[in-house]
Amino acid sequence: MTSTFLKKNFNSLNMTEEDKKTEGAYAVKDRNGEKVLFMFTNEDDALRYALQLEDEHGTKMSTIEVEEDLAIKACDMYNYKYTIITPDDIVIPPSKDDNI
Repeated sequence: MTSTFLKKNFNSLNMTEEDKKTEGAYAVKDRNGEKVLFMFTNEDDALRYALQLEDEHGTKMSTIEVEEDLAIKACDMYNYKYTIITPDDIVIPPSKDDNI
């Protein structure tokens, strides 16, 4: 099974040092301020969330499909929090403090 992640779109020719610090998979902060990676099981849901982020923050996002078990192993190996978003879940982008 695959999961879909969100990633910021950068123009590599115009990439700033700040862009380099924040590139990678998009994550939100939980109540404790820790980043949590969203793994969408449905690509359409990931695309919808990406469009909401673009509308809210003006940040263009792309989606990347990864084998779910590989992604979970990587998160576990680096002690990174994650959550699996299924079609039954409703998530909306935070309007502040998400540092995208």
